[in-house]
Amino acid sequence: MSIDKTSANVDEAPEAAKDVVNPEAAAAAVTAVDPRLLVREQGLLGYWSEFKRKMKAGELGSLPVVLGLAAICIIFQVLNSNFLSAQNISDITVTMVGTGMISVGIVFVLLLGEIDLSVGSVSGAASALAAVLAVNQGWPEWAAVLVAVAAGAAIGAAHGFFFAVLGAPAFAVTLAGLLFWLGFMLKVLGENGTINLDPDGLIGKLTTYFFSDVAAAYGLAVVVVAVFFVSSFLGNRRREAAGVPSRPLSDTILRTVLLAVVSFAGAYMYNQYKGLPLATVVFLAFLIGTDFVLRRTAYGRKIFALGGSVEASRRAGINVTAVRISVFAISGGFAAVGGLFLASKIASANQSAGTGDLLMNAIAAAVIGGTSLFGGRGRTWNALLGVLVIVSIQYGLQLESIAEPVKYMITAAVLLTTVVIDSITRKTQKTAGRA
Repeated sequence: MSIDKTSANVDEAPEAAKDVVNPEAAAAAVTAVDPRLLVREQGLLGYWSEFKRKMKAGELGSLPVVLGLAAICIIFQVLNSNFLSAQNISDITVTMVGTGMISVGIVFVLLLGEIDLSVGSVSGAASALAAVLAVNQGWPEWAAVLVAVAAGAAIGAAHGFFFAVLGAPAFAVTLAGLLFWLGFMLKVLGENGTINLDPDGLIGKLTTYFFSDVAAAYGLAVVVVAVFFVSSFLGNRRREAAGVPSRPLSDTILRTVLLAVVSFAGAYMYNQYKGLPLATVVFLAFLIGTDFVLRRTAYGRKIFALGGSVEASRRAGINVTAVRISVFAISGGFAAVGGLFLASKIASANQSAGTGDLLMNAIAAAVIGGTSLFGGRGRTWNALLGVLVIVSIQYGLQLESIAEPVKYMITAAVLLTTVVIDSITRKTQKTAGRA
């Protein structure tokens, strides 16, 4: 599906205002100031100045979903005191991993301004393939997992080839993939339709293994906080050496303290139940890795560039075809990983894998979390925020014994609200001269 790719955020020079087509918009343009300068010059007031500028320019970021998630927690906690219990929070953060992994791959595709409708079927096909190899064929589970993930990436690359090389619309290609790989999954599973997995095996333990030692959760919190502080500190030193704006040390310390509060609160909560879930650790590792790729590597900058303008990227020397194929391969690979976590949750691969509302939830999670449907804006952390919202709503409604149809309607309303906010944000940015 080809989507308008005019969302690249490019600051225009003030002296060029007289040459723009819409002088009214140029006159109302919000001057972007590096937030590091504001914080360094104004202290804590710099945060407020930057916040007001972003609100005026329509740069909401993840603020709506964070506020929404807070509201969800408050509402359901008032309705049922068990919602924020250690067990329920642990269950939510484990359950979300399967869909969240698939959503991470979707973020990469959405950054191009495209869509991948095959991820649900690919996840089911990958879990079926792994189950057949590990159970029916007697392969070591680690080998079956590697083959399944590689197969998912290869499937995604094939979709990317039809889109990037042959010029077929991504919507049509991945819709065909949805049907084809669903049929492939049913064929692989055979007449029985279900293959039970060893709950003590590698796949089974993906969602059932917990680090019960209290030191594990607290240790991870310490590592996360330390890595954040060191990377932020060294990054600021490099910026100072290069003569570009950098955050003051007090700002870095404040951010580190806030992260420490959240991290240790989460560790404490986990230790009140079974301990630190392996699934959560793996998910966080993938999020950190993919965020680094998108924000700190040349490859990630190429993806954002394509989401802003394909033609400009081509003229800049970017291999558009290769990047597109690789992004769909990443989407397929993450779909396969997500499928393995979903299979682990039910300790089997069956005919319902990858079906139902999985595709909708995976795409919705990326969009709800803040990734733009129009390309060029988003982060893999958006998948975490979005899937937290969706799974929290599901668990909250389940605690209240709300009927399944109502769950679908509420989730749809949240998704529609997010898309509307995204559209309004784009219009506001255009008015402010930021789009």
